[in-house]
Amino acid sequence: MGKKDNIYKAVTLKDVAAAADVSVITASRALRTPDIVSDKVRERVQQAVDALGYAPNQAARALASATTSTIGVLIPSVTNLVFSDVMRGIYDAVEGTPYQVQLGNTRYTNRKEEELLRVFAAQRPAGLIVSGIDQSQTARALLESFGCPVVQIMDIGPDPIDMMIGFDHREGGRAAVRHLIENGYRRIGFIGARMDPRAQRRLDGYSEVLHAEGLYDERLILTSPQASSVTRGGEMFSDFLGMAPDADAVFCNNDDMALGALFECQRRHIRVPTQFGIMGYNDLDYTAVSNPPISSIRTLRYDMGYRAIEMIIAASKGERPEPAVVDVGYELKARQSTSRKQT
Repeated sequence: MGKKDNIYKAVTLKDVAAAADVSVITASRALRTPDIVSDKVRERVQQAVDALGYAPNQAARALASATTSTIGVLIPSVTNLVFSDVMRGIYDAVEGTPYQVQLGNTRYTNRKEEELLRVFAAQRPAGLIVSGIDQSQTARALLESFGCPVVQIMDIGPDPIDMMIGFDHREGGRAAVRHLIENGYRRIGFIGARMDPRAQRRLDGYSEVLHAEGLYDERLILTSPQASSVTRGGEMFSDFLGMAPDADAVFCNNDDMALGALFECQRRHIRVPTQFGIMGYNDLDYTAVSNPPISSIRTLRYDMGYRAIEMIIAASKGERPEPAVVDVGYELKARQSTSRKQT
């Protein structure tokens, strides 16, 4: 749902009462002193709260229209270098403005995201930046009720909560696999850890291209719910070779995994790129200086963070950016790790 003309209306207790078909006083009692209302009423009020995303505004009860100068930011990790670059863009963009940033770490869980959104709701932020487009129904209801500009980042989709800036991960996965095929690789695997929705879309792109080319083999896919790292990349690549010894390339869901795969190739004296091709994703700084340099899909992480702040500030002034959905695209960085045809 889009918001126009700087109209950001927060959900109120009156809205909850109407949805639950009770008086405002009864709704208030159900939330503040639930023991004095019936179970049936309490359940109806709680269902309305969950459906509407209502969060009591403890910080501004005396001034219902008050907002702060805080821009809330929700990211899934504070150690992942991808989000470090996003945060650098965000902090650079707020420098010299009246706004300040408050950071929340969702740790890749819907429950934590919902919990943090309720905390932010009580603080009446000037705007919110959230990672991804796969919020739970409760989180989405909360975000739609905030009464402030909201920007979803790192992905794009057809149904923005308010505004959105990102790129198509599925198409990035397609581009990575097409590049490997064009360079002579045929038995192309996929290894991925921490398969969040964005990583899953990369895998979907991988699968679509290989199906179309008649090269798809589900035995060449290895994923894990565990966190990604260089060490895990090496371990998973070793397992991958054990189950697919005839593979000649691998598309990794991020650069950490790709670097781990490269190190394991070197330990096994597998020549990259002539015997084996390695493709990463995100194009972190070290991909260009590894030996050999690793091909990757470059994502504009700093730009997404910086421009998300610009979008919030503009919307707060009644100058909501158009279009509300911005596709910043990606860039395929072809390097030596996939250059079989050039060697």
